[in-house]
Amino acid sequence: MVMLQLSAVVLLALIAPSLAGDADMLQDVCVADLASPIKLNGFPCKADITADDFFFAGLKRAGNTNNAAGSNVTAANVQSFPGVNTLGVSMARIDYAPGGQNPPHTHPRATEIIFVTEGVLEVGFITTANKLFTKTVTVGDVFVFPRGLVHFQQNRGRGPASVIAGFNSQLQGTQVITTTLFAAAPPVPSDVLAKAFRVSNEDIDAVKAKFR
Repeated sequence: MVMLQLSAVVLLALIAPSLAGDADMLQDVCVADLASPIKLNGFPCKADITADDFFFAGLKRAGNTNNAAGSNVTAANVQSFPGVNTLGVSMARIDYAPGGQNPPHTHPRATEIIFVTEGVLEVGFITTANKLFTKTVTVGDVFVFPRGLVHFQQNRGRGPASVIAGFNSQLQGTQVITTTLFAAAPPVPSDVLAKAFRVSNEDIDAVKAKFR
């Protein structure tokens, strides 16, 4: 029985790393061929590659924060930066107008870590036990959001703010809670959301209208 239990522990230890992020790479590089018609769990490798495939200049400039959330996410993941294909990493730049928010969302495939480059932010995440961990961070500070947990950032300063985010996935995936619930296509039935939020169908329809 002891040997069986020990074997089970060893098996779980071996399996766990494979569940922690993207699959291990099987070659030195595999620049994503985003134009390939082949569909698989990831992207096929491009045949001809250059140093430019491993270069991305998209995080140099602030994104346009003139929107309802007052924030903009510029992603450096495999969809915009094919060189990170199979490497299990990606980045993003997030800019916030005064009072801007990166609304509550999750990344189902990655832990996120941010480095504050400008401004003052209130950041936080919520555990599956509904416990909130929140902190005010400023230039030079680092904060981490565990994989899959709902989290947010809100600009609490008088001027703009920005962070550089890192992910342990080439394509972390993002589900913004409000957009997922109120702007799904086809839509989530209003009575389902009304029961969940304990409000009327009319209240739900009014919120949905703001996401059209």
